[in-house]
Amino acid sequence: MPASAPDFLNPEVAARLDSLSLRAKLVVEGFIAGLHRSPYHGYSVEFAEHRAYGPGDEIRHVDWKLFGKTDRYYIKRFEEETNLKSYLLIDQSRSMTFSSGAGSKLAYAQNLAAALAYLMLKQQDAVGLALFDSELRRYLPPRAKPSHIKALIGILSSITPGPETRMSPMLHKLAESIAKRGLIILISDLLDDPDEVMMGLKHLRHKQHEVIVFHLLDPQELEFSFSTRTRFRDLESGDSLTTEPWHIRKDYRAAIDRFISHYRSLCRKHKIDYQLLTTDQPLDLALTEYLLKRRHAGG
Repeated sequence: MPASAPDFLNPEVAARLDSLSLRAKLVVEGFIAGLHRSPYHGYSVEFAEHRAYGPGDEIRHVDWKLFGKTDRYYIKRFEEETNLKSYLLIDQSRSMTFSSGAGSKLAYAQNLAAALAYLMLKQQDAVGLALFDSELRRYLPPRAKPSHIKALIGILSSITPGPETRMSPMLHKLAESIAKRGLIILISDLLDDPDEVMMGLKHLRHKQHEVIVFHLLDPQELEFSFSTRTRFRDLESGDSLTTEPWHIRKDYRAAIDRFISHYRSLCRKHKIDYQLLTTDQPLDLALTEYLLKRRHAGG
Protein backbone atom coordinates (compact mmCIF):
# COMPACT_ATOMS: atom_id res chain seq x y z
CA MET A 1 0.00 0.00 0.00
CA PRO A 2 1.48 3.42 -0.94
CA ALA A 3 2.28 5.82 1.84
CA SER A 4 -0.19 8.63 2.48
CA ALA A 5 0.88 12.27 2.58
CA PRO A 6 1.05 12.44 6.41
CA ASP A 7 3.34 9.37 6.38
CA PHE A 8 5.96 11.42 4.57
CA LEU A 9 6.46 13.51 7.70
CA ASN A 10 8.45 10.47 8.85
CA PRO A 11 11.99 10.98 7.50
CA GLU A 12 12.46 7.26 6.80
CA VAL A 13 9.35 7.14 4.64
CA ALA A 14 10.24 10.37 2.86
CA ALA A 15 13.71 9.03 2.08
CA ARG A 16 12.22 6.31 -0.13
CA LEU A 17 11.47 8.89 -2.81
CA ASP A 18 14.29 9.82 -5.15
CA SER A 19 12.89 13.27 -5.90
CA LEU A 20 13.62 15.91 -3.26
CA SER A 21 10.98 18.13 -4.84
CA LEU A 22 8.30 15.45 -4.50
CA ARG A 23 9.36 14.71 -0.92
CA ALA A 24 8.98 18.39 -0.02
CA LYS A 25 5.56 18.59 -1.66
CA LEU A 26 4.24 15.49 0.13
CA VAL A 27 5.70 16.52 3.49
CA VAL A 28 4.05 19.94 3.32
CA GLU A 29 0.72 18.57 2.09
CA GLY A 30 0.71 16.09 4.95
CA PHE A 31 1.64 18.83 7.40
CA ILE A 32 -1.12 21.18 6.21
CA ALA A 33 -3.66 18.36 6.36
CA GLY A 34 -2.55 17.70 9.94
CA LEU A 35 -2.87 21.38 10.86
CA HIS A 36 -6.52 21.31 9.94
CA ARG A 37 -7.10 18.58 12.49
CA SER A 38 -4.86 19.85 15.28
CA PRO A 39 -4.77 22.50 18.04
CA TYR A 40 -2.20 24.36 15.92
CA HIS A 41 -4.83 25.23 13.31
CA GLY A 42 -4.99 28.73 14.76
CA TYR A 43 -1.35 29.27 13.82
CA SER A 44 -1.99 28.50 10.19
CA VAL A 45 -1.92 31.23 7.58
CA GLU A 46 -3.57 31.86 4.25
CA PHE A 47 -1.70 29.42 2.05
CA ALA A 48 -2.98 30.46 -1.35
CA GLU A 49 -3.02 33.34 -3.78
CA HIS A 50 -5.60 35.41 -1.91
CA ARG A 51 -5.98 37.56 1.17
CA ALA A 52 -8.99 39.14 2.82
CA TYR A 53 -10.24 42.40 1.31
CA GLY A 54 -9.44 45.40 3.48
CA PRO A 55 -9.73 49.20 3.55
CA GLY A 56 -7.71 50.78 0.76
CA ASP A 57 -7.80 47.75 -1.54
CA GLU A 58 -9.01 48.37 -5.08
CA ILE A 59 -12.35 46.79 -5.92
CA ARG A 60 -11.02 45.65 -9.30
CA HIS A 61 -8.74 43.18 -7.52
CA VAL A 62 -11.62 41.34 -5.83
CA ASP A 63 -11.92 37.70 -6.90
CA TRP A 64 -15.63 37.54 -7.71
CA LYS A 65 -15.60 33.82 -8.42
CA LEU A 66 -14.29 33.18 -4.91
CA PHE A 67 -16.90 35.60 -3.55
CA GLY A 68 -19.59 33.54 -5.21
CA LYS A 69 -18.35 30.41 -3.45
CA THR A 70 -17.62 31.88 -0.02
CA ASP A 71 -19.75 35.02 0.20
CA ARG A 72 -16.61 36.79 1.43
CA TYR A 73 -14.40 39.34 -0.29
CA TYR A 74 -10.86 38.27 -1.18
CA ILE A 75 -8.34 39.95 -3.43
CA LYS A 76 -5.56 38.33 -5.36
CA ARG A 77 -2.16 38.67 -3.79
CA PHE A 78 0.81 39.95 -5.73
CA GLU A 79 4.53 39.33 -5.39
CA GLU A 80 5.18 42.81 -4.03
CA GLU A 81 2.87 42.05 -1.09
CA THR A 82 5.30 39.48 0.29
CA ASN A 83 5.60 40.31 3.98
CA LEU A 84 8.56 38.21 5.05
CA LYS A 85 11.95 37.23 3.72
CA SER A 86 13.41 34.05 5.13
CA TYR A 87 16.90 32.65 4.80
CA LEU A 88 17.71 28.95 5.18
CA LEU A 89 21.30 28.42 6.37
CA ILE A 90 22.39 24.81 5.86
CA ASP A 91 25.49 23.28 7.41
CA GLN A 92 27.10 21.04 4.78
CA SER A 93 30.27 20.16 6.71
CA ARG A 94 31.47 16.55 6.90
CA SER A 95 30.19 16.05 10.45
CA MET A 96 26.67 16.37 9.00
CA THR A 97 27.20 13.17 6.99
CA PHE A 98 27.15 11.02 10.12
CA SER A 99 24.38 8.44 10.30
CA SER A 100 23.66 5.56 12.65
CA GLY A 101 20.41 4.63 10.94
CA ALA A 102 18.35 5.30 7.84
CA GLY A 103 19.64 8.76 6.98
CA SER A 104 22.38 11.23 7.74
CA LYS A 105 22.01 14.59 9.41
CA LEU A 106 22.72 16.20 6.05
CA ALA A 107 19.95 14.23 4.33
CA TYR A 108 17.53 15.27 7.07
CA ALA A 109 18.64 18.90 6.68
CA GLN A 110 18.06 18.70 2.92
CA ASN A 111 14.55 17.29 3.40
CA LEU A 112 13.71 19.84 6.09
CA ALA A 113 15.05 22.79 4.09
CA ALA A 114 13.17 21.69 0.97
CA ALA A 115 9.93 21.32 2.93
CA LEU A 116 10.38 24.71 4.61
CA ALA A 117 11.08 26.35 1.25
CA TYR A 118 8.02 24.75 -0.30
CA LEU A 119 5.87 25.87 2.64
CA MET A 120 7.24 29.42 2.52
CA LEU A 121 6.63 29.78 -1.21
CA LYS A 122 3.16 28.33 -0.82
CA GLN A 123 2.49 31.28 1.50
CA GLN A 124 4.05 33.65 -1.05
CA ASP A 125 6.90 34.49 1.30
CA ALA A 126 10.36 35.03 -0.16
CA VAL A 127 12.99 32.44 0.71
CA GLY A 128 16.74 32.40 0.19
CA LEU A 129 19.36 29.73 0.77
CA ALA A 130 22.95 29.63 2.02
CA LEU A 131 25.21 26.56 2.21
CA PHE A 132 28.29 26.69 4.39
CA ASP A 133 31.04 24.61 6.01
CA SER A 134 34.28 26.42 6.82
CA GLU A 135 33.01 29.28 4.64
CA LEU A 136 29.95 30.34 2.67
CA ARG A 137 29.81 28.05 -0.39
CA ARG A 138 26.53 28.88 -2.12
CA TYR A 139 24.08 31.73 -1.74
CA LEU A 140 20.72 32.14 -3.44
CA PRO A 141 18.93 35.45 -2.77
CA PRO A 142 15.32 35.25 -1.56
CA ARG A 143 12.52 35.20 -4.10
CA ALA A 144 8.79 34.67 -3.71
CA LYS A 145 7.92 33.30 -7.16
CA PRO A 146 6.66 29.66 -7.15
CA SER A 147 9.24 28.83 -9.83
CA HIS A 148 11.99 29.68 -7.33
CA ILE A 149 11.54 26.23 -5.79
CA LYS A 150 13.35 24.69 -8.77
CA ALA A 151 16.50 26.69 -8.07
CA LEU A 152 16.31 25.93 -4.35
CA ILE A 153 15.80 22.20 -4.90
CA GLY A 154 18.58 22.15 -7.49
CA ILE A 155 21.10 23.54 -5.01
CA LEU A 156 19.91 21.36 -2.12
CA SER A 157 20.07 18.23 -4.28
CA SER A 158 23.67 18.87 -5.33
CA ILE A 159 25.28 19.47 -1.94
CA THR A 160 28.89 18.32 -1.70
CA PRO A 161 30.02 18.00 1.96
CA GLY A 162 32.87 20.34 2.75
CA PRO A 163 35.58 20.37 5.42
CA GLU A 164 35.11 21.38 9.04
CA THR A 165 32.36 23.58 10.46
CA ARG A 166 33.19 27.24 10.98
CA MET A 167 29.99 29.22 10.84
CA SER A 168 30.79 32.41 12.73
CA PRO A 169 32.32 34.34 9.77
CA MET A 170 29.35 33.37 7.60
CA LEU A 171 26.85 34.56 10.21
CA HIS A 172 28.64 37.90 10.60
CA LYS A 173 28.80 38.32 6.82
CA LEU A 174 25.09 37.69 6.42
CA ALA A 175 24.25 39.98 9.32
CA GLU A 176 26.02 42.85 7.54
CA SER A 177 24.72 42.06 4.05
CA ILE A 178 21.00 41.45 4.71
CA ALA A 179 19.52 44.93 4.85
CA LYS A 180 15.85 44.27 5.56
CA ARG A 181 14.64 42.55 8.73
CA GLY A 182 13.91 38.88 8.06
CA LEU A 183 13.73 35.39 9.48
CA ILE A 184 16.99 33.44 9.70
CA ILE A 185 16.74 29.64 10.04
CA LEU A 186 19.96 27.82 10.88
CA ILE A 187 20.04 24.02 10.42
CA SER A 188 23.25 22.53 11.84
CA ASP A 189 24.71 20.04 14.30
CA LEU A 190 26.46 23.09 15.86
CA LEU A 191 29.73 21.18 16.23
CA ASP A 192 31.68 24.39 16.38
CA ASP A 193 32.90 26.77 19.07
CA PRO A 194 29.62 27.69 20.85
CA ASP A 195 30.84 31.14 21.91
CA GLU A 196 31.83 32.06 18.34
CA VAL A 197 28.55 30.72 16.98
CA MET A 198 26.59 32.73 19.51
CA MET A 199 28.50 35.90 18.61
CA GLY A 200 27.33 35.46 15.03
CA LEU A 201 23.76 34.74 16.06
CA LYS A 202 23.75 37.76 18.40
CA HIS A 203 24.95 39.89 15.49
CA LEU A 204 21.88 38.79 13.51
CA ARG A 205 19.62 39.63 16.46
CA HIS A 206 21.31 43.02 16.79
CA LYS A 207 20.26 43.67 13.20
CA GLN A 208 16.66 42.95 14.25
CA HIS A 209 16.37 39.59 12.49
CA GLU A 210 14.26 36.83 14.00
CA VAL A 211 16.32 33.65 14.38
CA ILE A 212 15.47 29.96 14.67
CA VAL A 213 18.19 27.41 15.39
CA PHE A 214 17.40 23.81 14.52
CA HIS A 215 20.08 21.83 16.37
CA LEU A 216 20.23 18.59 14.42
CA LEU A 217 21.80 15.47 15.92
CA ASP A 218 21.77 11.74 15.25
CA PRO A 219 20.10 9.70 18.02
CA GLN A 220 23.40 7.95 18.73
CA GLU A 221 25.05 11.29 19.36
CA LEU A 222 22.67 11.64 22.28
CA GLU A 223 22.36 8.06 23.50
CA PHE A 224 25.86 6.71 22.79
CA SER A 225 24.47 3.18 23.06
CA PHE A 226 27.33 1.40 21.28
CA SER A 227 27.79 -1.99 22.93
CA THR A 228 31.05 -3.41 21.57
CA ARG A 229 34.61 -2.18 21.24
CA THR A 230 34.40 0.59 18.65
CA ARG A 231 36.71 2.77 16.61
CA PHE A 232 35.43 6.34 16.51
CA ARG A 233 36.68 8.69 13.79
CA ASP A 234 36.23 12.43 13.62
CA LEU A 235 34.68 13.05 10.18
CA GLU A 236 36.25 16.50 9.92
CA SER A 237 39.73 16.14 11.43
CA GLY A 238 40.25 12.44 10.68
CA ASP A 239 41.41 11.75 14.25
CA SER A 240 40.33 8.38 15.63
CA LEU A 241 39.94 6.64 18.97
CA THR A 242 39.34 2.96 19.70
CA THR A 243 37.71 2.23 23.04
CA GLU A 244 35.12 0.28 24.96
CA PRO A 245 31.98 2.51 24.81
CA TRP A 246 30.87 1.65 28.34
CA HIS A 247 34.13 3.11 29.62
CA ILE A 248 33.34 6.63 28.36
CA ARG A 249 29.53 6.57 28.07
CA LYS A 250 28.78 8.39 31.31
CA ASP A 251 31.29 11.17 30.69
CA TYR A 252 30.22 11.48 27.04
CA ARG A 253 26.53 11.83 27.91
CA ALA A 254 27.35 14.44 30.54
CA ALA A 255 29.43 16.37 28.00
CA ILE A 256 26.72 16.30 25.30
CA ASP A 257 24.12 17.40 27.86
CA ARG A 258 26.30 20.37 28.81
CA PHE A 259 26.84 21.17 25.14
CA ILE A 260 23.09 21.23 24.41
CA SER A 261 22.21 23.08 27.62
CA HIS A 262 24.81 25.74 26.86
CA TYR A 263 23.29 26.48 23.46
CA ARG A 264 19.74 26.32 24.78
CA SER A 265 20.37 28.75 27.64
CA LEU A 266 22.31 31.25 25.53
CA CYS A 267 19.67 31.20 22.80
CA ARG A 268 16.94 31.81 25.37
CA LYS A 269 18.94 34.68 26.84
CA HIS A 270 19.22 36.40 23.46
CA LYS A 271 15.65 35.70 22.30
CA ILE A 272 16.70 33.11 19.72
CA ASP A 273 14.37 30.17 19.21
CA TYR A 274 16.22 26.92 19.82
CA GLN A 275 14.86 23.50 18.84
CA LEU A 276 16.77 20.24 19.28
CA LEU A 277 15.96 17.73 16.53
CA THR A 278 17.10 14.17 15.97
CA THR A 279 17.12 12.52 12.58
CA ASP A 280 14.44 10.00 13.57
CA GLN A 281 11.89 12.69 14.47
CA PRO A 282 9.00 13.68 12.16
CA LEU A 283 9.54 16.83 10.16
CA ASP A 284 6.33 18.48 11.38
CA LEU A 285 7.99 19.45 14.67
CA ALA A 286 10.27 21.85 12.81
CA LEU A 287 7.54 23.04 10.43
CA THR A 288 5.29 23.92 13.37
CA GLU A 289 8.14 25.82 15.06
CA TYR A 290 8.62 27.80 11.84
CA LEU A 291 4.92 28.73 11.65
CA LEU A 292 4.89 29.87 15.26
CA LYS A 293 7.93 32.04 14.65
CA ARG A 294 6.56 33.36 11.37
CA ARG A 295 3.39 34.48 13.10
CA HIS A 296 5.49 36.44 15.61
CA ALA A 297 7.80 37.84 12.93
CA GLY A 298 5.01 39.49 10.98
CA GLY A 299 3.25 36.79 9.02
